Amino acid sequence: MEHAYGLDIPRTLEEVCHPQRMALLVYDMQAGIVQQVLNAQQVTSNVVSVVTAARQGGYRIFFSRHLSLPNQAAGVSQLRTAMAWQRKDKAEETKPSFPRDSPQAQIIPEVTPLESEVIFEKLGMSFFVGTPLEMALRDCGISAVAIVGVVLEVGIEPTIRHAADLGFLPVLIADACGSVNEQARKRSLDALTFGGSSMMTDSATISDLLARGGQ
Repeated sequence: MEHAYGLDIPRTLEEVCHPQRMALLVYDMQAGIVQQVLNAQQVTSNVVSVVTAARQGGYRIFFSRHLSLPNQAAGVSQLRTAMAWQRKDKAEETKPSFPRDSPQAQIIPEVTPLESEVIFEKLGMSFFVGTPLEMALRDCGISAVAIVGVVLEVGIEPTIRHAADLGFLPVLIADACGSVNEQARKRSLDALTFGGSSMMTDSATISDLLARGGQ
């Protein structure tokens, strides 16, 4: 641990991993999204391993759930995004991809949140936009966030960048973050590595640290 100007500055993953300093973010592990990712079974298994270890170690866990507004209530950005993703020329031809009560919007049973864990619903890509996540983390004295889920190149990368801009230390658990496109995944990983504001690890390494809790 580096000590400077009255601050403790973590330099290693082991120094970051403490339930008083770090929380786990589980990003959009929803039925309709997980089924679209490459190697979905392996990614899900890695996410489960990390979540299990975080629970064992006493870490706070926050789940995001992406929702779609009904077309009649959606705005310009929501409708433009729906047109792009669904490859439609007219907004009236699109359908909400993740209505609130639809099967595809539900978090998969393998990582069903416990009563002691939190689900924040969102419309945007960054987990921090339009949710109380930042307030919840700061109120608990959290300064770092580890991230698992799907999809890396769509929503997890923006969340990591946003977390860093807010002063949190993001930890990307790469093999527990699914992708839908290998080239896009590589670009995201390369860009985040180059940026230097986050740490990167794998599920086996961090699961061992998480399970220890504050030891």
